[in-house]
Amino acid sequence: MSWRKLGLIFEVQKHGLGWLKSHAMLPTPLVLDDRIRVYFTGRDTQGHSRISFVDLDRRDPTHILYVHNRPLLEVGKLGTFDDSGTLGTCAVYNGNTVYLYYNGYNRRVTVPWSNAIGLAVSTDGGVTFERMFEGAIIDRNPREPYFAISPCVLLDNGLWHMWYTSGTGWLVVNDIPEPLYVVKYAHSRDGIVWQRDNTTCIEPLFPEEANARAAVAKQGGSYRMWFCYRGSQDFRDGAESYRIGYAEAQEPTLWTREDSRAGIDLGTDGWDDKMQAYPAVATVGDDMFLFYNGNGFGAAGFGCAVWQ
Repeated sequence: MSWRKLGLIFEVQKHGLGWLKSHAMLPTPLVLDDRIRVYFTGRDTQGHSRISFVDLDRRDPTHILYVHNRPLLEVGKLGTFDDSGTLGTCAVYNGNTVYLYYNGYNRRVTVPWSNAIGLAVSTDGGVTFERMFEGAIIDRNPREPYFAISPCVLLDNGLWHMWYTSGTGWLVVNDIPEPLYVVKYAHSRDGIVWQRDNTTCIEPLFPEEANARAAVAKQGGSYRMWFCYRGSQDFRDGAESYRIGYAEAQEPTLWTREDSRAGIDLGTDGWDDKMQAYPAVATVGDDMFLFYNGNGFGAAGFGCAVWQ
């Protein structure tokens, strides 16, 4: 079993969006009755990361139905955790409300940035959003002193599960601080207040590996996770760039990593031949789709593949 690639389905430069200068990072699907809505993060003309969306045909996600022409959230107020930008990472239904979990970031002095997780809500089916709080719902804490980002949230039988990326330190490479991180787990009764026990789900294969952006699907009584991992020395479209990995679990915290079963390899057509990053999965009827970014952390846009 493997992913059959459908190609680069949303190309940034093909759409005349005045606010969008480059990138469509972190594709984040939300399955609606008549379409797949995919939130993505672009970089605006001022260099801020901001979230918007595109609607795709449920039967053929290469067919674009609608491209939203404005960002969903303004940057946060001066001094708040997201005053430099926002990046969408997971969209979940809570009844008739859509919860959009997102990364917010601040520019820093000693390191390039700090990140935390925020929450925005929509009551119109995921078209418009408002922040639930001006502050982060998950941030640094005594046992996780660096940052927390990129949650994947699953509501299952009244319990909210989160697999998120937690910073483990910074490594100076060619005089530039580069972040290290791993996938960890949290749980909640309401999707807002989270219990974090500092539980690592995906251990690095070597000290300089960073792994991130879990995409978890529950099938039967098992959990399946796709995630991305990289090295730290040459990861900007180089030899240690992001690749997509895979793990399975019977419990939400006990994962067996088997990257050889990820089911996808680097491409040959130029947009994902150096990097594959930021996977997200969506089940639509009998199909499961994988949305992901390619070279340059999604500089050209995002692609899609179908499980077969």
